[in-house]
Amino acid sequence: MVIGAILSLLVIIGGFTGQEPIDNAAITENNPAIESEIEQESAEVEPENSETSPEKEVVDAAETEAEAENTAEDLADIEESNPDAIISESPQAPIFEGYRLIEVDGGDLSGHREANVVVDIGFGDREYWAFTNEYGQLVKVIADVIVLQDESKEPVTSKGRYYHDEAKVPGTEASDLDEGHVIADSLGGVANAYNITPQNSTLNRHGDQAYMEKVIRDAGGCTDFVAIITYPDTKTQIPSHYSFTYTLMGNVINDEFDNVNPDEVNAAINEESSDVIVPPSNVSSSVVITSLDKKAEYIIIKNTGNQAINLSGWRIRSVRGDQNFTFPEYLLEANASVKVGDSAKNADVDFHWLDGRGTWNNSESDPAELYNTSGELVDRFDD
Repeated sequence: MVIGAILSLLVIIGGFTGQEPIDNAAITENNPAIESEIEQESAEVEPENSETSPEKEVVDAAETEAEAENTAEDLADIEESNPDAIISESPQAPIFEGYRLIEVDGGDLSGHREANVVVDIGFGDREYWAFTNEYGQLVKVIADVIVLQDESKEPVTSKGRYYHDEAKVPGTEASDLDEGHVIADSLGGVANAYNITPQNSTLNRHGDQAYMEKVIRDAGGCTDFVAIITYPDTKTQIPSHYSFTYTLMGNVINDEFDNVNPDEVNAAINEESSDVIVPPSNVSSSVVITSLDKKAEYIIIKNTGNQAINLSGWRIRSVRGDQNFTFPEYLLEANASVKVGDSAKNADVDFHWLDGRGTWNNSESDPAELYNTSGELVDRFDD
């Protein structure tokens, strides 16, 4: 800039003095230092869109790599401080370790199951997780919360089903086996093979399975649900045993039963055991109602005799509301008691019984009556 100004000034002076104009080329030709400075000044005013020098490209690449490393470190910090953000996209919680998460339509009627997978079998937004072993057998189902079916808001059939049929798991073609839900439609379960096992039809419709489902429905749902399903070998898809654990109003309940016809088992027990008695009236008179707490919703029945008595088919009646509880298979030992009532209010009940909002009338007289299988009144408790 300074050299250019001096040259311009000399041209002006030369014009006033009558001298010939100064030749810039001649000056710079004879003075390489001046030429170099002029070229440097020209380079400084080159357009901004000129090509980037190799040195600048190297710097930019280094900066980009550093930014990428910082981003990776930031993501690692996020994953460590907020694992839920990762789980919500692809579940990696400890319960899923060793299993591959797959999606299966709830109405898929195929009986095929993949090995070592986990599937959500909850209808709608419910999260019920089903697990298979290395043989494709359904071995475990878990749910933090069981949410009951809402037929007023959910698409269900006239029979209370989400789908018109259930998955055809191998074994369900047998005449005495149902396509049994691990988590029933009424409890929000779907109908694909990851929620269906071949289950004895009597057990499924009238036995312990049906009873357990009713208990959960009556309580309005449950929490911490875990089903463990076992098999006699690694080839069959027909379970041999079921174990259910769940929590109702803070009370942990465990139901265990074999995959058999309970009526046939009970009949065999009655035939083989001389201690199991279907009592005549004079024997059943030893069975009495010892306690009735209408507010806490429970009743206690005791066998005061010296012989065990089979209460299967016996019935407890709430007189005012004409509400009835019928015992499933149950052997009441000599000098033993059985407690029947609302499991949500009582942690130690042997059988859950709650009709509607309450079985017993708290404000008015509501006696309890006990009937045997012959329909005979065995005992009455007047409150």
